[in-house]
Amino acid sequence: MKKSMERPFILKHFLLVSLLLFTFLTFAQDTAEGESSGYGSYVPEVVLNSDPAKGKELFNSLCAACHKRYKNATGPSLHRVTERREMDWLYEWIKNSQELIKSGDNQAVELYNEWNKVAMNAFPQLSNQDINDILAYVEEPKPEPKVAVAAPAGAETQGGAGISTEIVLGLLAVVLLVLSVILYLVNKTLNRFAEANGIPIRADKPKGKPIWVAFAENQFLIFVAVIFLLLAVAWGGYGFLMQVGVDQGYAPIQPIHYSHRIHAGENQIECKYCHSSARVSKHSGIPSLNVCMNCHKQIAEVAEETQAEGKKEYGVDYNAEIQKLYEATGWDTSTQSYTGETKPVKWIRIHNLPDFAYFNHSQHVSVAGIECQTCHGPVETYEIQKQYAPLTMGWCINCHRESKIQVGDNAYYEKIHEELSEKYGVEEFTVADMGGLECGKCHY
Repeated sequence: MKKSMERPFILKHFLLVSLLLFTFLTFAQDTAEGESSGYGSYVPEVVLNSDPAKGKELFNSLCAACHKRYKNATGPSLHRVTERREMDWLYEWIKNSQELIKSGDNQAVELYNEWNKVAMNAFPQLSNQDINDILAYVEEPKPEPKVAVAAPAGAETQGGAGISTEIVLGLLAVVLLVLSVILYLVNKTLNRFAEANGIPIRADKPKGKPIWVAFAENQFLIFVAVIFLLLAVAWGGYGFLMQVGVDQGYAPIQPIHYSHRIHAGENQIECKYCHSSARVSKHSGIPSLNVCMNCHKQIAEVAEETQAEGKKEYGVDYNAEIQKLYEATGWDTSTQSYTGETKPVKWIRIHNLPDFAYFNHSQHVSVAGIECQTCHGPVETYEIQKQYAPLTMGWCINCHRESKIQVGDNAYYEKIHEELSEKYGVEEFTVADMGGLECGKCHY
């Protein structure tokens, strides 16, 4: 009787312990998930109750030039800053860091010395609530990278139908094969039926001259054919020779991908910010990588939407291309400094005039005021830069014939303008009227 009572007693305790253990593990899991998906326990209550959306706007307009949330930049990374510093101290530091340093505050002086004594801008216009909003945005957990789930090979679907292209093509092939067999059997049956009833299957026709023999005997047709052949050869040869050296549409893949669509289009960066020598030199010049680093010291990653668009539409990983830039310039993102170990970038030239043709960018850009798009096309829409115009002699001459000279309010052209007005009896002149068609202008 005693043994029969022990088993339920032990079983009862075993179930109780299991229930408690399951409850504990469930609670621990929920807690871990809550911490991973939300703010950490170190974030103050005033920050938790603030608006991260407003904080993002303030951060991008005031802080993003020097700081990043999860990486060091000109200043330290700001994520978990509320764990490292007191809120009252942060209010004072953000509003006027120099005043806090001059007061002898140990944290302020240590931070100032640690970051090469680079002075932080003062933001006295920010209220405590504005700072709370910025910190709410800064303390958001780092988003996990999205991993794209690859579809099984050969499982291309349309509208979620789930039928692969291979299956559809296979079914069509089977149908065509069955139809071919049916047609063969029908034809064979009809032939047997005709033979059984004495019906002739094919009627013998008298054989005439082959067409090539009749053509060879007709001298007029031969003469006309020869004339057409010679004209076709001349036309084809002329068209081929006229394309020699013309690289219109040439768009090589560069060692570091550069999107004019993003820089000149979306960000509206002026062409001559990068190609500054076009104003004063014969050549537009290849921008040095230092020009790129003016912005990309801070821009180490593009927005998630831009990154996704680049991979989907153009097959380009923009973040990887920025890393190529860092490798070429020797930029160390962890220390925010140059290592001195640089690598040359072997850019591929796109526009290349013959050596006997002279073209001066400054004369066209600074003197004539011609827009870059006139010769280079809508570069602000190009993901990959290409040669827009043919750059042939005829193309240049036609431009000189049509382009009018702006002589108004230009003392240099006053005397010439008067003489030409009297000579031609017109008020407006083209480049051709000013000698733009003289051979020595472009060939010397």
